[in-house]
Amino acid sequence: MGDFTPITTQAEFDAAIGERLKRERESLSKKYGDYDELKSRVASYEQQIGQMTEAASKAAQKYAGFDQQLADMQAKIKGYETASVKTRIAHETGLPYELAGRLSGEDEDAIRKDAEALSKLLGSQRQTRTPPLRDTEPTEKDEKKAALKSLLTKIREE
Repeated sequence: MGDFTPITTQAEFDAAIGERLKRERESLSKKYGDYDELKSRVASYEQQIGQMTEAASKAAQKYAGFDQQLADMQAKIKGYETASVKTRIAHETGLPYELAGRLSGEDEDAIRKDAEALSKLLGSQRQTRTPPLRDTEPTEKDEKKAALKSLLTKIREE
């Protein structure tokens, strides 16, 4: 066994633990030596996150109304398609064009059933209208010629 000598002065104490403190400092510097580098990386990442957040916010503001515009346009298209189907079905079932807008239903089959029911209700009272076959507006640029042509057409009809 070794001889134990008690430490009686501050200088002896500093000498005794100096080596131990040195080893501990080296251990800590190895463990946390890259602290400054990591700190600068974190600052760089935080700056990048801030820039990306700002860009995302600007993009969100730019495209904010597009979803609503898309929904509005899709609703208009559906309305146009429904009106087209109603007009076609009214023509097929012999209903006047004025009644095409009054047909109801969510799909083509429901609209057709409504048109057929309305057609039965009207029965013999309905007057089938055919679409105009020719344009009745004058195509002549000269108003005098157009008026004479119109007069001639009226005379022939009588």
